[in-house]
Amino acid sequence: MNPPTVRRGQIWLVDWSPGRGSEQLGRRPALIIQTDAANSNPRYPYTIVLTLSTKGLNVGTHVRLEPDRTNGLKETSWAKCEQILTISKVRLTTLWGTVSPDDLRRIETATKTALSLS
Repeated sequence: MNPPTVRRGQIWLVDWSPGRGSEQLGRRPALIIQTDAANSNPRYPYTIVLTLSTKGLNVGTHVRLEPDRTNGLKETSWAKCEQILTISKVRLTTLWGTVSPDDLRRIETATKTALSLS
């Protein structure tokens, strides 16, 4: 199976199973944060994502995302910028949409905070 073509800022439904320990399980959304240059490399079958959840906290590493037609979310969700994972692109099952440039900037800032890069 060929992996899908992905772009930074897209929200995909991910098949997390099988998981280990307290890892995500089942099918849940994630946000692509890897560069488009790396995403388009046919010899690199992985991408870097952040987990999304409908449960979040008012902390510097959780970014609130409101549902709209562009991002495909059905309810208010949180990009958990401290939950950064490299996954195989074959885990990506369904493209939901793309976050706005403003949301992506807020996510970049929160991810830098999570990694102590700011």
